[in-house]
Amino acid sequence: MINTALHEQAWSHPLLCKLGSIADLSDEEKQAILDLPVSVKVVEADIDIVQDGDRPSDCVLVLSGFVCRYKILPDGKRQIMGFYIPGDIPDLQSLQLDVMDNSVGALVRSSVALIPHRSLREMLRRFPNLNDILWRDTLIDAAMFREWMIGLGRRSAYQRIAHLLCELQVRLQTVGLAKVNGCELPITQNEFGDALGLSTVHVNRVLQDLRRDGLIVLRGSMLEIPDWEALQAVGEFDPTYLHLKK
Repeated sequence: MINTALHEQAWSHPLLCKLGSIADLSDEEKQAILDLPVSVKVVEADIDIVQDGDRPSDCVLVLSGFVCRYKILPDGKRQIMGFYIPGDIPDLQSLQLDVMDNSVGALVRSSVALIPHRSLREMLRRFPNLNDILWRDTLIDAAMFREWMIGLGRRSAYQRIAHLLCELQVRLQTVGLAKVNGCELPITQNEFGDALGLSTVHVNRVLQDLRRDGLIVLRGSMLEIPDWEALQAVGEFDPTYLHLKK
């Protein structure tokens, strides 16, 4: 029998919403997650949450806003390797890897919850299924890396941007942060470029082409997708790699 109070609380919690999209959680497992001791921190735009070379003792859970995983090259250029939304834990690997080999920073003003490694490990020992679910989440993150690699190596700029817009739309919709035909997407053209290996000028040109072709409408940070099927087709987007529950 579902505890109604627990159910309402659980699905208002970003992490439970995210994990519930990829696996089934029992009430006991939901409560164990909600009982984790966390400290909430507000991070301003363009500020790092975790830096390359850090030895963190907490995992970062995104509660609101948008963050990214990135690496700064010796010449000062930035490569963004992933965008993370509420419910995501972008540095989950720090639970097993002592030293961060990338940075995690806020793209916009964001709130995050810091979950102590020790508490997370204790919970996973008590609930082996949660260990499996977080392992599944890590594997899905790796699947997204593979898909991004294919885009960088084999897709045109037009396809790359269309594919990324589709991915973010699906992920945001999964955690209740997008409508059927669009979402708020506070990512700058420079950030798109750093993620997709394109200049800001090239990103701007492609976005104009997507608008001209009737595939997207951009009003500030608001994205509208008039023809979802067409945008999927252009970006060769197949959501299988996100491994969402049917």
